[in-house]
Amino acid sequence: MLYFLDFHVEYPATMSQKELFAIWAREADAAIGAKKAGAVVDLWKCVGQRRVVAIVNVDGPDTLDQILLDLPIMKEHGQHVRVDVTPLRRYEDFAADVKARL
Repeated sequence: MLYFLDFHVEYPATMSQKELFAIWAREADAAIGAKKAGAVVDLWKCVGQRRVVAIVNVDGPDTLDQILLDLPIMKEHGQHVRVDVTPLRRYEDFAADVKARL
């Protein structure tokens, strides 16, 4: 199943930017590794924001939940990360479904 993930990362005033970047560097290594392994279709950093969006391809919601819980940024900084998850359907499948209903 494909999912669109929208990560919003905040950090408290008690944390330095350097501390946040250290966590984010570990997260980047994990994300790039997941992309090489095929679980992440692609990911992007939104310019000027502490926001990352990704398309992932996993077996289902249980697997996605497990992956999210194990991400370095969630383990080390999860109380300051919001992830919006949207399941996706291939447009070609939707188009075929619509045409079949005519």
